[in-house]
Amino acid sequence: MHIKPVVGVICSLVLIAVVSVIVVLHQSPGGIKLPRIGPECTVRADGEVTLDSVQMANAATIAAVGIRREMPEQALVVALATALQESKLENLDDGDRDSVGLFQQRPSQGWGTIEQIKNPRYAAGKFYTALKKVKGWQDMRVTDAAQRVQRSAYPNAYEKWADESRVLARALMGKATGAVECTVSGAPVVRGAAAAAALLEGLKLDWGKKLDYANTEAAGLTVAVSNPSSGWRYAHWLVSHASATGLERVRFGDLEWHAPDGKWQQVTTAAAADDGRVVAEVFS
Repeated sequence: MHIKPVVGVICSLVLIAVVSVIVVLHQSPGGIKLPRIGPECTVRADGEVTLDSVQMANAATIAAVGIRREMPEQALVVALATALQESKLENLDDGDRDSVGLFQQRPSQGWGTIEQIKNPRYAAGKFYTALKKVKGWQDMRVTDAAQRVQRSAYPNAYEKWADESRVLARALMGKATGAVECTVSGAPVVRGAAAAAALLEGLKLDWGKKLDYANTEAAGLTVAVSNPSSGWRYAHWLVSHASATGLERVRFGDLEWHAPDGKWQQVTTAAAADDGRVVAEVFS
């Protein structure tokens, strides 16, 4: 058998195919959008973190529950670091012994029923309640504060997530502008009025009375805000939950996020800029 000539022919064909793709991409006006490989979301706020859409949505909910309860930024850092270590920010159905959910809380240890713990808002609320009972937690290392709540067999494991959690907390508290960028591809899971209603319901569940004012429209919803920080809290929350809500665009101030592109871009007209409300549009 003449193996070497055959291998040479195959390699040549592969090389030709690769070059052809590069040429087409270069010559095509606007380019060809290839499938995105890797995490859908990037968070930049004095550092960078990448997450998939499910992780990002769970992180945003954990942060919103903490803000709603008027917990300081460090509490969000501890909570996010704990969830990153325990579940990688995924709402797990099982774990060690009877552990479930984002924080791997155990029904047998009084954290609630399986159904309750599997609710990210409930689980986050229970974590913050337990953290508040730890004397001096604000002055502890992230891993020590988390361990006082979790009582893990690996007490120092939480510290490795401290830096990532600070980036997430800063962005989700609205302390950075256009910091959460998520790319959403494929057909939306829900459209129109149903999408707008579901989006508003999620906002109310996560933010409660902290939600200043929100009003649904056929094309989406608007959220009234009192300052840039609260505006970016809601804007980043919306983008974080975009994948499961049929969200197409978010506008705040002079920036706009678009689902397929996943980036915050400058608003093209001065009239469109608005610091008093966050505008969310769903797919029609």
